[in-house]
Amino acid sequence: MIDAVNSIVTAPKEHRFNPYSFHGGTVLGIAGEDYAVIASDTRLSEGFYIHSRNLPKTYQLTGSAILGSCGFHGDVLALIKNIKARITMYKHEHSKDMSPTAIAQMLSTMLYYKRFFPYYTYNILAGIDSEGKGAIYSYDPVGSYEREKFRAAGSSSSMLQSFLDNQIGEKNQKFKSGESLSKEKCVALVKDIYISAAERDIETGDAVEICIITKEGVQKEVFPLRRD
Repeated sequence: MIDAVNSIVTAPKEHRFNPYSFHGGTVLGIAGEDYAVIASDTRLSEGFYIHSRNLPKTYQLTGSAILGSCGFHGDVLALIKNIKARITMYKHEHSKDMSPTAIAQMLSTMLYYKRFFPYYTYNILAGIDSEGKGAIYSYDPVGSYEREKFRAAGSSSSMLQSFLDNQIGEKNQKFKSGESLSKEKCVALVKDIYISAAERDIETGDAVEICIITKEGVQKEVFPLRRD
């Protein structure tokens, strides 16, 4: 009996520590002929607890580039801080803003540098390239990236990506016939997509901030969603 008690007292205990949390949210990017649209919801949550109802996940880096980032909010803030510092250094050295293409490559390098303890973030970069065309870059957590016409990331990404594949993807007959997606139709489509996401995902809601990037600059629009 004594031996049994001693074995219980001296038995090793396992303690687990998770340095990450997931704060939900969804980011969406669509590239047009002469514009790019990137949107995010404004809810910051953890499980069934809502931390904030007014926290967009889009961050303007330059006059022609916006990064959408969601996941662990602490890592998002650290990543944005480091990116903006490097962009500022570049501007001081070259007397001009870094292009979206250069930012896309820089972000890939930054994510790869942290590959052994990666940023827990889902990133989409939107901007206007040197030819005046819309550009969307999507990333995995360790820096692999690709330029695409549209991409969704975050808690509702699987549902939103299917919607985009149907409405904009190359299997859609309208897209194949050469009909381009106008800026107005694109914004309306983004609103419809986020309404569906908010109805089915508790981590997406409250409102969606839509950023429209053109050669003239950035326009922002906030559209209300479900608040429960």
